[in-house]
This record gives sequence, structure tokens and C-alpha cells, in this order.
Amino acid sequence: MGLRDDFLWGGALAANQCEGAYDVDGKGLSVEDVLTYKPDTSNTDYKKHIAVTLEGIREAMNDKDNTYYPKRRGIDFYHHYKEDLALFKEMGFNVLRVSIAWTRIYPTGEEETPNEKGLAFYEDLFKEMRRIGIEPLVTLHHYEPPLALALKYNGWTDRRVIDMFVRYAKTCFEYYGKYVKYWLTFNEVDSIFRHPFTTAGIIPDQCKERSVEECCYQALHHQFVGAALAAKLCHEIIPDAQIGCMLTKLITYPRTCAPEDVYLTQKKNLKNMFASDVMMFGEYPKLILKEMENNGISIDMAEDDLDIIRKYPCDYLSFSYYMSMAESADPNAERTPGNTVLGVKNPYLEASDWGWQIDPEGLKISLIELYDRYKKPLFIVENGFGAKDVFEDGTVHDPYRVDYFRKHFKAMIEAVDEGVDLLGYTSWAPIDIISASSNQMSKRYGFIYVDQDDLGKGTLKRYKKDSFYWYKKVIESNGKDLD
Repeated sequence: MGLRDDFLWGGALAANQCEGAYDVDGKGLSVEDVLTYKPDTSNTDYKKHIAVTLEGIREAMNDKDNTYYPKRRGIDFYHHYKEDLALFKEMGFNVLRVSIAWTRIYPTGEEETPNEKGLAFYEDLFKEMRRIGIEPLVTLHHYEPPLALALKYNGWTDRRVIDMFVRYAKTCFEYYGKYVKYWLTFNEVDSIFRHPFTTAGIIPDQCKERSVEECCYQALHHQFVGAALAAKLCHEIIPDAQIGCMLTKLITYPRTCAPEDVYLTQKKNLKNMFASDVMMFGEYPKLILKEMENNGISIDMAEDDLDIIRKYPCDYLSFSYYMSMAESADPNAERTPGNTVLGVKNPYLEASDWGWQIDPEGLKISLIELYDRYKKPLFIVENGFGAKDVFEDGTVHDPYRVDYFRKHFKAMIEAVDEGVDLLGYTSWAPIDIISASSNQMSKRYGFIYVDQDDLGKGTLKRYKKDSFYWYKKVIESNGKDLD
């Protein structure tokens, strides 16, 4: 059986983690440009990142030394994209997920006309991808709302941001619709409760009349409306396009079969799929509405908001999958980190250098669960292994990465054989980039090594790792050869 003949194989990148050139060609500041490097050290020079505050943001805006702001430099994909695309094509990619930096198109988010140089960069990028036979999969909002909107409106908590986002989305559809047929609205839309600043531009200092949690619910509602209006425009402007939503799949198991553990696990899994339920089914889950009521959380809705959300759901569901976790009613249960979360440690699983538990079987479980729930095509748009690679002999020998992907691909193909409709797979990330959570360069995911350290020192030269050649073989065989 195996994967469909037109299966999309490739990798995934985010503008804020790879492009660099944060102040080039008219780009404005995004929320990511004021986040600092977060190594495990007690050195006070590194501690400015601990909380997102107005004081810290203003200090970062005034700091012209970019040493501790890695996402301002990325890996300079802005100037190296043709070289990097050629390497991806050599691996056999027929799809590449990228994001558009909103602040390259509308530097503050409020401009009436787009930045021409920003428009030109992405047109050149998509043209080159098409020229060499790589399908663009484009995310409109990947953890980088304009900083100006965060400061002026507290981000997506303000309804006016919907119109600004819709104007931006419309511009992207009009300019790039001839190149791009697969779109995503918000990256890991559910993540707003874990990191509200990067997901929605929410600054806790500015949540004066509401709790931060209530601000998150309000902002998320505005994102639901914005995503639905973007879906409407996408289908009108690019009739043959598909637009999806993107979920952080955080599968949780009960630590034991004690009913208390099972109940807490159920609540965690239902909350994880709350946002995708709204965007796929077109309505709020009744249990979530009751939970909000019980917790005294109210949000403002315009009269036609729910009708808009109902009319324009997503065409497919994409998701990230890195790890699983467990849950327990025992307050003393050992916990371990994951994808911007803490979970109870599962004793049956191994873990990465950063403590993320490795669970290929969880990917199969997730695919079957999501397809059964939504009955629409799925797309794995992030999955990968962050490691402390050792560069030697002009390359990286990374059998641990090959082992990780081999097991996950096997689980993925088993889910497809059970009936899951899977459009494609894009690894995170195909080339070493700046880590989303810790802003480290030393947390490496790629099949391609980039010569740069955590403080930006290095030549930026690209080198193929051993895993580069293995992934190439997998793609050539459409997943049949995993040896």
C-alpha cells in the first residue's frame, strides 16, 4: 500500500527563524526581534529574556547590539535562499513550507499600501521554488505579529487587528496566488495559552482590565474570525487553492489507569484540539464554552462572528508532532519539557538532549485520531529532532537523527495503510536555524549544517550531514526504502 503517488515530501521553515535581515529593505520589527538568546547559564548578561515586559521590550528596541537577539540574523536565508533551495532540491523536495513575515509586507501592520521590496523578495522566492519544481506551502502568521500592533493594541486582543490581518492576507493572495496553492493561516494556533506574546502579540503588562488568560481567549476568537475571512478571500481570489489550519499535536497519555489520571488526560487532550475544532467544524465546542463560563471568562463577539466562523472552515488540517507526554493527578510526579510545555515523564520513552520524549507510535495514534475526528485530509508540517550535533570531517555524522526519522516515517506509513488521507510531510527543519523557544543555534534540527554558533559567530557556510543523503533516498523511494 504505502503513500500516495503524489505525496509531498519536503521541509519546513519560519521566516523569523531563518531569514535574518530584520532591518533590511523596509522591514518593520516583529515580536520575535525583541526576544533574546536563552542558554542554560547564570550569567546575568543573558537574563534579559526571563519575562516579556514593556520595559524589556523597550530595552530591546533600543539595543543595537544584535548579539543576544538571534532571530534578527537567522541564518541569512534572505540572501542565501537560492543556495538553500538548490540543496533542498538535491534532496528531492517537491514541497517547502515557508512563512511570510507580515512586517516585510506591512512594517507596522497599519500601512494602507504594502512595502514593494518586501513583496519583491517573496515573489522572487516563490518564482525560484516553482522554477526548480518545489511546491510552496505558505504560512501567513508564524509567531511574528508586528511589534507595533503589540505595543499599540496589545496585539490580537483588539478587534481592529482582524482588518489589518485580512488586508495583509488579501495582498498575499493577490500577489502570490499564481505561485502558491497551499496556504496556512496561523502556526500552532492553539499555542496562544503557552506563549501569548509570540502567538498573538499580547504583553501581560497591558492586560489591565482582564486577566492574561481572558486576553488569550479574546485574541484567539479574533484569530478565528480572521482565519475564516482569510479562507473566504483565498477561495475567491485563488479558486484552485486550499487553505488549512495548523495545530500543535500534543498527545497526552494517562500516567496510570487510575480514573483520576484518565480524567485529567482527557481534559488535556480536548483542550489541545479546541482551536482546530473551531477552525475545522466551524463552531465552538460546547464543553469549552462551559469551561469558560465556569471560570468566569467572557469574550466580546460581533453579531456575525459565529456565522463567519461557521461559513468558512478550513480545507485540511496540518499539525506539528514532536513528542508525547503523560498526565497524573500525583502532584509529585516527575515532569519533563516538551514543545513549549511541561508534561509528566513517561518511563517507557527515551528523550532528546532537551528532554523531549521520543514517541514514533504517538505519531500514528495522532494521525488516526485526527483523521477520524475531522474526516478531512491531513498534512504533517513539522516533525523533527533537535540535537547537539558535532561537526567533524567537514560534516555531521548523525545516525540518531536517521533513527528518529526512520521510526516516525514507519509509523506515518502504517497510519496511511490504516486509511488516513495524508497529503504530505515537511520535516522541521531541513537546515539548521534558530530555535523557536530558546533562540539557540546549537539546538540543531537540519539535514544541512550551518556554520554559526549561538552568538552569531561563523561563516554561515552550509554542509550536508549524513542524514541529508538518507532523506534523499527516502524521498526517491516515496518512503519505501527506510534502511
